Amino acid sequence: MIESSLKQLAAALAAKQVSAVELATEFLDRAERHNGALNVYITLDRQKTLAEARAADQARADGSAGPLAGIPVAHKDIFCQEGWRTTCGSKMLGDFVSPYSAHVVEQCQAAGLVTLGRTNMDEFAMGSSNENSHFGAVKNPWDGAAVPGGSSGGSAAAVAARLAPIATGTDTGGSIRQPASFCGITGIKPTYGVVSRFGMIAYASSLDQGGPMARSAEDCALLLNVMAEFDARDATSLAREREDYARDLDRPLAGLRIGLPKEYFADGLAQDVAGVIDAAIAEYRKLGAEVVEVSLPNTELAIPSYYVIAPAEASSNLSRFDGVRYGHRAAQFDGLNGMYEQTRAEGFGWEVKRRILTGTYVLSHGYYDAYYLQAQKIRRLIANDFQAAFAQCDVIAGPVAPTTAWNLGEKRDDPVAMYLADIYTLGVNLAGLPALSVPAGFGSNGRPVGLQLIGNYFSEARLLNAAHRFQLATDWHCKAPAL
Repeated sequence: MIESSLKQLAAALAAKQVSAVELATEFLDRAERHNGALNVYITLDRQKTLAEARAADQARADGSAGPLAGIPVAHKDIFCQEGWRTTCGSKMLGDFVSPYSAHVVEQCQAAGLVTLGRTNMDEFAMGSSNENSHFGAVKNPWDGAAVPGGSSGGSAAAVAARLAPIATGTDTGGSIRQPASFCGITGIKPTYGVVSRFGMIAYASSLDQGGPMARSAEDCALLLNVMAEFDARDATSLAREREDYARDLDRPLAGLRIGLPKEYFADGLAQDVAGVIDAAIAEYRKLGAEVVEVSLPNTELAIPSYYVIAPAEASSNLSRFDGVRYGHRAAQFDGLNGMYEQTRAEGFGWEVKRRILTGTYVLSHGYYDAYYLQAQKIRRLIANDFQAAFAQCDVIAGPVAPTTAWNLGEKRDDPVAMYLADIYTLGVNLAGLPALSVPAGFGSNGRPVGLQLIGNYFSEARLLNAAHRFQLATDWHCKAPAL
């Protein structure tokens, strides 16, 4: 069952070849067996999981179940879930049990999906390697010496290692696509506002977006159907008619125009990654797609722009963690200000502190115009670049990251080197566009490489179609690490 697609799992459940309890038990047993080595899950709760599975079995028995009822899902530990510990990978929320559920979790529960556990992540989603978690680094299941990517590294590793069939993730600057690439799975970041951020612990509110992570584009489409719905509790949620993201999966690619940004294939892209991307583009040509060169001239400005805007929003969002209302509080302090200072000093890790300080600085008097305002202007230029490119093509293709997954500890003490690894993903978030990573091969070190496909606003179905047709012609998404 661990190698089955969502359609296959749903069919087996409908035919009573397996029960939701049996399916959950199989994945729980596997998760408990391998979690010690991979550190994928922060929280597993067999009692809660099996209670949800029994409810799914009952719903199927009385005919009230949806098509995906009883299928297990792992939730990134950034989505609040009633009755579950929700840590966001931080000591600050290490013992926090949420009194309510995020909209994404509610949607999954309404569909009858069964929560397997809460996946590890970079603290408050700040990181590209999953080494910033208070609960320790996640190991890449393809190579235990490698990072899984971040911040959704736990979700990516869980799916890759077959410790969950599907998982939720969030993407602020590439945090679904980059770990999907590093772990050899499929992950899509939808258009900003398609998935509600209610109950998703905020990092950078104008950039954060939830999305699905799975082995295949088809599975991602089915999970996105569950996750995406208007939510009045989120002011940035878009009031749109629901759509079936799987509707165009089998549409032929003849006539599809794929744009290759020349800036994505310049100096800095590793040769082994470039070779995989070239082979993937050649496959698309065989499938009938037309390839054109496009330009995204402000690509290099995405990094400084993002690392001004995101920390600025983080400094505001994380001010709520003060030891007064919930979360960690220092045991010893001197006065109210002392409590604030000591609590935040103890509760936040170094990367979170670095970004809070950066964000506070760029928003301070005398620096707002020089940094934050300029970054927002660059953001508009980047969005305009994408629109100019889409006048020439339907989909933009390129690498997700300049290299394959690096080794644990390799870049941890060099934040600038870590930030530079996000050069191909950040612009998508700044522009609010949808994009996905699809497994496309392996680098010279045997570590996975993902192909990034970027679409115009609300073109998720087209992106998933392009990824699905590629996966029908290749088997990279079927490869599994040896555990």
